[in-house]
Order: sequence, then structure tokens, then C-alpha cells
Amino acid sequence: MTEQRPPLPPFTEETARQKVRAAEDGWNSRNPEKVALAYTPDTVWRNRSEFPVGREQVVAFLTRKWQREFEYRLIKELWTFADNRIAVRFAYEWHDGEGQWYRSYGNENWEFASNGLMQRRFASINDLAIDAADRKMLWPQGPRPEDHPGLSELGL
Repeated sequence: MTEQRPPLPPFTEETARQKVRAAEDGWNSRNPEKVALAYTPDTVWRNRSEFPVGREQVVAFLTRKWQREFEYRLIKELWTFADNRIAVRFAYEWHDGEGQWYRSYGNENWEFASNGLMQRRFASINDLAIDAADRKMLWPQGPRPEDHPGLSELGL
């Protein structure tokens, strides 16, 4: 294993928070190839009803996702951690091709290899249709600004 993605397990609260923010920033890039590099080559996922295995399938999954979820903005928050595992809760906002906005809520369980790459990701997600006026994630596309509130501060 020559690839490394610090911080490495076992995680402390500080390094778990760093890992969560790095994942959030990566997903907010909406760059499937870049995001996939945070996962082991043989990564195993469960995302809603899809079960991608390996980086190639992850890239294909994310490409499809961001071709239908427009103006995607995501916030992740650490829920708990132990050894090489992290649990997060998240919410993201996006709209479909007809302009209907959604806020998607969920939880993820992550397991990391010793080199800091995620080897397993299990996500459970629910979508809620919202009015554009009810959006809370209003920063310009890309990483969430450091001074933008997180989920708890937003009451989500």
C-alpha cells in the first residue's frame, strides 16, 4: 500500500473531524475522479439501492449522480468514531431538471484501511422536497466556507 490519505487510523476526535471535512470538501467539488481517489481500489459501497464496488464503479455512480443533482451543496457532521471507523450524518441540497429543490438527509458509516483510504461506505438517505426559499446552503459552488454554519447550527 503506497497510497496514503492522511489522517490515518486509529482516529482521534480531531483527526476524525479532519477526515469528515475532507470528505465534505471532496464531494462538494463534484469531481468524480478526484472523489474516487479517497477510496481503496476495491472499495465497497451501499448508496440507496446501488452497490458500487471499486473506484471505476464509484466514478460511474458519482458521474450519474451529479448529472441529475444540480447545484449540489453538502454538509457532513461527525457523529462518532472508533479505531478505523467513522459515522457521520449529512444533508445536501440540490434541484432536479425541472427546478424542484430537495434536501437529502442521511447517515454514513465509513471503514478505513490503514493507509487512510476508505474501504467501506454504507449510506442511508432520504429526500425531502423543499421550496427554493427554504434553502440553507447558499454558498457559491465548491467547498463550504469555513464561516458557514454546520448542520447543528442550521438546526438540521
